[in-house]
Amino acid sequence: MSVFELFFVAVGLSADAFAVAVADGLSLRRRRKAFLIAFLFGLFQALMPLGGYLLGSGLAEYITEFDHFLALGVLGVIGGKMITESIRELTGDAEAAEVRQLGFPELLLQAVATSIDAFMVGVSFAAIGTRIVPAALLIGAVTFGLSLAGAVGGKRLGERLGSKAELAGGIVLMIIGIKTFLEHVF
Repeated sequence: MSVFELFFVAVGLSADAFAVAVADGLSLRRRRKAFLIAFLFGLFQALMPLGGYLLGSGLAEYITEFDHFLALGVLGVIGGKMITESIRELTGDAEAAEVRQLGFPELLLQAVATSIDAFMVGVSFAAIGTRIVPAALLIGAVTFGLSLAGAVGGKRLGERLGSKAELAGGIVLMIIGIKTFLEHVF
């Protein structure tokens, strides 16, 4: 597989990570967190193909049976929480509205949920004999760059939208979870 082809695989794999990073960026308070988002998303997008490559196709059929449920659950719960808090803030329920802090556990779950497809790509790389280390590094680097751009862009957009940004971010996360689920079911 050429570097050109690998680049497009990397862009395709990072699309969900980019969209989630934009949604996360909508409610960021500090730009530093954008680097953490990009780092974790890039790291998992690089590690998952390695894992898929090493474990081979033996586990692939078992993972594809539940990966879409994981993505739907994680992104749905986090998105739902964002929507609920946003509605409370928009309706003036100041006591019930909390400032959403995007914590490390949430980011870790998002990184896993958005990189499961990369595991399957690693399995296919093993089957076709792709050199996995350069491929994984390229996938991780592309995902890092796109996720950083998404989180920073989302933060800027969030500053303009105010409290509606968290609502939009929650909706985006839920849509990505549903899309992933539907793609795997149908």
